[in-house]
Order: sequence, then C-alpha cells, then structure tokens
Amino acid sequence: MSSQPAAVMTTTLPDEEGTPVSVKIRERINAARKRFNANDNIAEFIEPGELEKLLDEVEEKMQGVLDSMVIDTAGDHNTNNTARRVAKMYLGEVFRGRYVAQPPITEFPNAEHLNELMIVGPLTVRSACSHHFCPVIGKIWIGVMPNEHTNVIGLSKYARLVDWIMGRPQIQEEAVVQLADLIMEKTQPDGLAIVMEASHFCMSWRGVRDMDSKMINSVMRGVFLKDSALRREFLSLIPGKN
Repeated sequence: MSSQPAAVMTTTLPDEEGTPVSVKIRERINAARKRFNANDNIAEFIEPGELEKLLDEVEEKMQGVLDSMVIDTAGDHNTNNTARRVAKMYLGEVFRGRYVAQPPITEFPNAEHLNELMIVGPLTVRSACSHHFCPVIGKIWIGVMPNEHTNVIGLSKYARLVDWIMGRPQIQEEAVVQLADLIMEKTQPDGLAIVMEASHFCMSWRGVRDMDSKMINSVMRGVFLKDSALRREFLSLIPGKN
C-alpha cells in the first residue's frame, strides 16, 4: 500500500488587507501614546480612504445590533437599510467632530486695536451625551475681550468651532472647557466667557423623563474671571440670563 505524505499544519495570520480598519486606526493611536476618548478628535490617525471603510465596518456591526434586537431588517421595509443610515449618521453627522480635522480658521490681526466686549450667540449646539448617545440640544454664547495682539476671526468661524467640538459624544461640562481652550489658543484674548444651555434627552427621553429640565454652565477665563463687573456685563447682555 502506497503511503501518503503527512498533512502539514500551518497557521495563517491575517494579512494587512484583512485587518479591520478600526484596528489599524487604534494601533496608530496607541503607538503615538494618545487617547481616543469619545470626545477626542482622531482625524490625524485616519488615512485617506479609511473613513469610507470605517463606514462599512460600523454598518456591519450595527446590523449585528439590530439582529440581536430581533428586528427583521430583511422583511421590514422600514429597517432594511437602517444599519447603513445609522452608520452614516454617526460618522458623517452627529459625531463628525471626531473624524474630521479642525475646520480652517482665517485669523486677522487686530489692526484697529479693538478692546471692547464682543458677544457671539446664541449659537446652536447639536451634540450627544457619551453615557447613552442621546441628543444634547441647546445654545451657547461666547464673550471675547480682545487686546491689540488678539487674533480676530469671523463670526461664522465661531459657529464652525462650536459645531466641530460639539459633534462628538460629550459631557456638557467638558465640552465648554474644550471649546474655551480652542478659542483661547486661536485668538489669544484678554478674556473669554462661555455660557451653554442645553436640554439632555437622557433625562427627557429616558430615565426620569423630565421634559423641562435644562443644564446651564459657564467657563470664564482671563479678565472675566478677575473682573466681576465685566462678568456681570456679559451675563446681562445674554437674552433671558440677566
């Protein structure tokens, strides 16, 4: 009887193409010793074309969630494309601030040496809490006390920065601090004041289901922190807050 060669057992490791894109991105972040919390921006670690692949991956995982919730997405015409819609919503809309670079901000020198209080708002806040991914909807006011060295940015740019910071799973207290840090870095004013008022759907849509409660918090920097008269002036000029 002729003998057959013994089978050779081999182990094949996944090649680079078989690695999920989320794993590749996470490995880059870990290699740089950076964090990737819900309210962090990770755009610098995403290579061209990977956001589209991440969309496909999130869609696949979201489909698994729907399957585990025993929803017949194949037979139900209302949900047969829900996984894709949810993936696009998270990556391209409500959490877009995590995955795209900071919007370009043109800064101008303070040629006229403006040094009077300037207030921008109310600017619309659209965010989501990082505990339940429920919407956080509200408004924000920004007060700036410039000096001769302050960089001046267009009014619409404040709205863009707010949208970029808030477009992540957020905790309101941390969100306003992140926004204050960014505006201080961009404009270098003598003082900065931010007040945010928002409704949290994690309280109205679930949990205690209180429909009327809102959260209001503020951040004061520079002269707004030291000068109580200036702080009162800023607060008095916010409609409904005086």
